Formats: sequence, structure tokens, C-alpha cells
Amino acid sequence: MQVTGSKKKISVRVGLTAFCYKADGCAQSQWLGADRVFSRKQLQDADVEISVFSHKFALIPENFFREEEAGKMLSSAVVMAEDEKVEYCEVPDYGAVAVYSCSGIEKSPLMPQVADLPVRPELLCILEAMHRVEDYNKIIASVAEGRLYLAIAQGNTLLLATSYEIADFTTAEYHIFYALKKFQMNPELSTVYLRTPLSASEEMSLYNYFKSVELI
Repeated sequence: MQVTGSKKKISVRVGLTAFCYKADGCAQSQWLGADRVFSRKQLQDADVEISVFSHKFALIPENFFREEEAGKMLSSAVVMAEDEKVEYCEVPDYGAVAVYSCSGIEKSPLMPQVADLPVRPELLCILEAMHRVEDYNKIIASVAEGRLYLAIAQGNTLLLATSYEIADFTTAEYHIFYALKKFQMNPELSTVYLRTPLSASEEMSLYNYFKSVELI
């Protein structure tokens, strides 16, 4: 992450029950309660990025995207309520438009404290994080609140950007390995990057298969 002016860039990942953060120069992240996140001076004085764990996300090729049909396009990919707010933004590096909804996250106890900050879905932040991965095989994931958020690319070619409902971390690993097998990528030659904290046992489990496990 790059520093903006004299402020550190800090990314806060927001869930309904817990939150984690990652700061410039910080090798570790941890799950925290809302009362602890913004009691930290380093967050109060930082350039803060807010991402939310919303699975209501779709990438539409820019040639097929129609602004007036954004809601319809998203509802064809995920179940949507009639009153949900649908947003979109261009993802020019992949010739696509991200269509998404963060509705429901306002129930998170952290949201009143960050109401004036831009809020984006985790998958969009994962795609932006691809720029910071210099490997040819780019594998970035987040695991939170019963879902795996996963994006995979080779070079500048995006192969996958989606989320899966999971019962546990073993299920998350299954989806990761199944995707790598589909794209004929060898985990033993690849690094997997995580944007959410891992327990010691989860990290060791990934190390059994991947060349390296990194927090991004």
C-alpha cells in the first residue's frame, strides 16, 4: 500500500460481527471488535480504506454493461431484495464494470463510525490488490463470516473473481484448490495472499500445499 502524503494507508475490512485491519509496514492483521478498531490513534490519523464482506458482486464486460440495467444484471447473478441500492464502477484493467450492493452492512456496529468514508465490496478491493502482487500466478483470498472471496489471475489475465459460501476453512481450501486445478496452476509453485487473518493451524494447512502464504 502506498502512503498518501504523511498519512499511512490503512485498510479496514468490515463484517457484521468483527473487523480486521492492515496497515503500511504491518506484517500482521487481527480480528477486533468495533470498540477497539477506532480507539487506535493510528487509525484515527490514517488514510482509511473501508471494504465490506458483501457477496453481491458481479463483473460485467464493459461492452455489455448498460447503466440502466445494472440492477437487473446483478440480480441475475445473486439474490437481491427489491429495495437494495446497486452501485457500479469501472475496472479498466480487466475491461469490465463491477456491479455490486453493500446493502445490509449498515447493520454492522462499526458503520456509524465510518459513515463519511467510501465503502466498497471486498472483491473489488481484492482486484485492486492484484497490482501489488508481482507473481505471474496471482491468488488472493479473504475468508470471513461463512464465505470465501477469491480472485485468480495469470499475468494481466483475470481468470476468476467470485465468492463461495463455506462451512469452514477446509471448505474454503477445497474451492481454492478446485479453481487452481481448473486453471492448471500448481500451488507448490505459487504464493497465496490473504486479506483476512488466519489462525496458526489454518496458515500451516495452506503451507502444506503452497510455496508461501502472505498477508496483503
